Amino acid sequence: MKIRITFFIFMTLSFAGCQNNYFTAEDYQSVLKIDSHVHLNSDKGYFEDQAMKDNFMLITLGVDHSDSASVKQQLDYALLSTKKYPGKVFYGATFYFDTAGWGTDNWSKKVISHLNTNISGGAISVKIWKNIGMTVTDRNGKFIMVDDPAIKPVIDFIISKNLPITGHLGEPRNCWLPLNEMTVSSDSSYFARNPQYHMFLHPEYPSYEDQINARDHLLEMHPDLKFIGCHLGSLEWNVDELAKRLDKFPNLAVDMSARICHLQYQSAKDRERVRNFCIKYQDRLLYGTDLADSGTNNGEGLAKRIHETWLDDWKYFTSKDEMTSDLFKGKFVGLQLPKEVVKKIFSENAIKWYKLNKLAQ
Repeated sequence: MKIRITFFIFMTLSFAGCQNNYFTAEDYQSVLKIDSHVHLNSDKGYFEDQAMKDNFMLITLGVDHSDSASVKQQLDYALLSTKKYPGKVFYGATFYFDTAGWGTDNWSKKVISHLNTNISGGAISVKIWKNIGMTVTDRNGKFIMVDDPAIKPVIDFIISKNLPITGHLGEPRNCWLPLNEMTVSSDSSYFARNPQYHMFLHPEYPSYEDQINARDHLLEMHPDLKFIGCHLGSLEWNVDELAKRLDKFPNLAVDMSARICHLQYQSAKDRERVRNFCIKYQDRLLYGTDLADSGTNNGEGLAKRIHETWLDDWKYFTSKDEMTSDLFKGKFVGLQLPKEVVKKIFSENAIKWYKLNKLAQ
């Protein structure tokens, strides 16, 4: 009888231990989370207020949309938000890639002076965008790639400031495929509406491989550079390809912004491959959404969308529920990652890679 009771207690404790190793939907509110890739382009506070309700911290990133006025306005909104929500909102600066004087010392000095001003408010990173490699050209019409030697002084300056670069370089590989071969509808619908950005239709532009090779070469040139690759480092289509870069570049991490659907798409085909990838590279993955507040008057609708996105993503990473997505056909099962992995992805990695602990104190 004693043996049976002991066995029952052992099994009960073992089951409880297994259960305690995973978060549930009920834990969502109590766990600190960080959305490491958002765009706060408004002073209304809808996004920030929802983040406070959902126990989220935010990192808002500036983007060079080839408009110097926009770069300044984004910085103004970021500084306003960081002051209104101290220790809860942080920002990454950027710079306007004006090609006047490109290739000269004056060009790099101008950018460095601009960055020095923009990071003085407490920037945790400098964002570089896909216009490098996909839009800006020199006077001969040649596309300027991120590993161009003329950019090196700017990269060296950022390193000297002990800041990481947050880089959105290239696009999803779908961008270079026909619409009917794209894996997720968020890509196919976007490029159908914006054929000017659909690189399959523009073979005269640098290829997908050109984008990835230039980024990789930049990391080879600057082995001491901390680099956070946006959107799964534009290697969203295959976790094995991303793993190769994470193995090769120890100072590379990636955020998941706007690419979690690609992980889910791969999960539908091979859940364990994606799950094992997340566990193996648990120190190099940052949660993010790429959601934005652009000053909408419908604050309630925006807050609802943000909240639902965060809840759906939490479910994917913490449960083993069967799920569907409106972005591709088929079902997939949540990854149910261990607690320690979830905490790293949802907060601890952003704190470490962006050194938030120094600023939040």
